[in-house]
Amino acid sequence: MERTLVLIKPDAVQRGLIGEITSRLENKGLRIAGMKLMRISEELAGRHYGEHVGKPFFDSLVNFITSSPIVALAVDGENTVMVVRNVMGATNPQDASNGSIRGDLGISIGMNLIHGSDSVTSSERELALFFDESELLNYDRDIDKWIIE
Repeated sequence: MERTLVLIKPDAVQRGLIGEITSRLENKGLRIAGMKLMRISEELAGRHYGEHVGKPFFDSLVNFITSSPIVALAVDGENTVMVVRNVMGATNPQDASNGSIRGDLGISIGMNLIHGSDSVTSSERELALFFDESELLNYDRDIDKWIIE
């Protein structure tokens, strides 16, 4: 079982898409292990986007992610990183498949609704930025036996 970070970005929160996005993840069979509505500080945004420091778009990333509340999710499941990335769709909504969150709901690459860790290594680092271990739950769902072999 893998765990990964998902951020429902400011544009999705402002558009009232928290429930839609969370439902799509749960409908895929993923389990929410942690969830919080929060404002990201500039310091946290800088740590989260640390790999992009010095790039021309870094400041706009930080400004956007700190502009409004986000929802941080810790999500569990089989091959969760890959599953979440498929449910999200391509980074540019214009390239995202119909049926994906970005393909169905997104318009522009700058405001693309959702972030998901791109690897297990990234998910471990990113989860630690947004959640204390005590905020994450492990639990069984009766439905899991119908989702995971």
